[in-house]
Amino acid sequence: MMFWHLLLAATILVQETPTEREAAHDVLRKMGELEKSLDAPSLVTRLTAPNPGREQAAARARELMEKELLGLGDDITKHPEIGFQETRSVEKLTAYLKGHGFEITPGVADLKTAFVARYKGSHDHPALGVIVEYDALRGTKGAFHGDQHSAQGPVGIAAAVAIAETMERTHAPGSITVFGTPGEEMMPPAAKTQMFEAGVFKGIDVMVRSHSSPATQRPGFGFGTCCLNIDGVKYTFSGAPSHQMMPWNGRNALEAVIHLFVNIDAVRASIRPEARIQGIITEGGAAPNVVPDRTAADFYIRYPDEIYLEQVREFTDNAARAAALATGTKVKIDNYARLRDGVSAASLSEPAFAYMKRYGGTKIDETPGKPQGYEETGSVSSAIPGIGFSAATTNAPYHTYEMETDALVEVGHQGFVVDAQAMTALLYDFLTRADYRAAVLKEFDGIRVLFDEYRESLRKVYGKPNVPEPK
Repeated sequence: MMFWHLLLAATILVQETPTEREAAHDVLRKMGELEKSLDAPSLVTRLTAPNPGREQAAARARELMEKELLGLGDDITKHPEIGFQETRSVEKLTAYLKGHGFEITPGVADLKTAFVARYKGSHDHPALGVIVEYDALRGTKGAFHGDQHSAQGPVGIAAAVAIAETMERTHAPGSITVFGTPGEEMMPPAAKTQMFEAGVFKGIDVMVRSHSSPATQRPGFGFGTCCLNIDGVKYTFSGAPSHQMMPWNGRNALEAVIHLFVNIDAVRASIRPEARIQGIITEGGAAPNVVPDRTAADFYIRYPDEIYLEQVREFTDNAARAAALATGTKVKIDNYARLRDGVSAASLSEPAFAYMKRYGGTKIDETPGKPQGYEETGSVSSAIPGIGFSAATTNAPYHTYEMETDALVEVGHQGFVVDAQAMTALLYDFLTRADYRAAVLKEFDGIRVLFDEYRESLRKVYGKPNVPEPK
């Protein structure tokens, strides 16, 4: 009973506003019925029963990490490269994969540092996928691995190689593919969305990845995202230059971009308070004695759900148009990225959590977190079942120099090895058990249907006031 209480409480967390909670009432009831029919506690008990083949595969992942891949992770940590410039990291990762029987396709989806690595002995389905990242953060002191993406490649590769060797040894049908996804910390482009739209992930039955974490944890079941639904939008203003002593001969694009920020501040009171509108001026002119004829601002516009986000975007886009109209300039609006909710399935997150605890995860958080997709764009995680592994790997907050340091010492190394073993164990179960694959698919498809119902219910409750024409 306590299990269901904790899971349902976590699921409700995704509804972050009173309007969402009201709209989700019926959906949550149906989701609870779906989850009870799944009976995740019994599923976990069956899956995690003693299994020599699974333990052999997990032990191989541990061996690969301890003998070779922890060192590779340390090397990438010490040579950080920001998003879409990770050429050295990709060379290191793909060379290792090639040495273990994987065929490499570089530069997929027109992304220079994206790649696909498919094991040569693979045979169609079940098709297992592993997402790996390797980009560093941008910092005032230079690039740094303050989110420990340097370890995601080694962790995922350890699991992929261990599973590939298992398939080779046992002649099990299936395939294992590693997807190198660049620039998680940078947009544009949203790399995983671009890869998804190009068909790179087509045909995959389950997807896994790892990520650094201050605790060993997992998400609840349902739909959501870590950091709100986001539109990445660039507003570029075009004016006309002139001497600043005769500014009437030009049109000031700097004034326009300043008006954009002022206009947004003016309408915040008419926007629901959960919205986050975060922007910076990326271009502000070239010289103080020349009227700026080109400026630009980059915004992340966020809301807990994508439905009301449409109204927030209407406000911000109109703020930009009004700024251009008031200053005699022109504006270009470029919605360069959309990050949306993904789907989280208990049939994946609960066994993953059990395996992380089994293999030595520390700082255990027993309460499920808010439901969220296993990758940031929602493109892949709303279409393909999957789970992100999050064993404790740091004592520091995210995006800090201290987190980078932890990637090189025991707290990081131990967590990375835990993730690799747990990931391998779950992939082994999915590879070898048709009943487990069926349970995952049933839950995932059921939640997707309920997610559609939820969005439709929100469209009915987010009304707009009737603004009459002035008389």
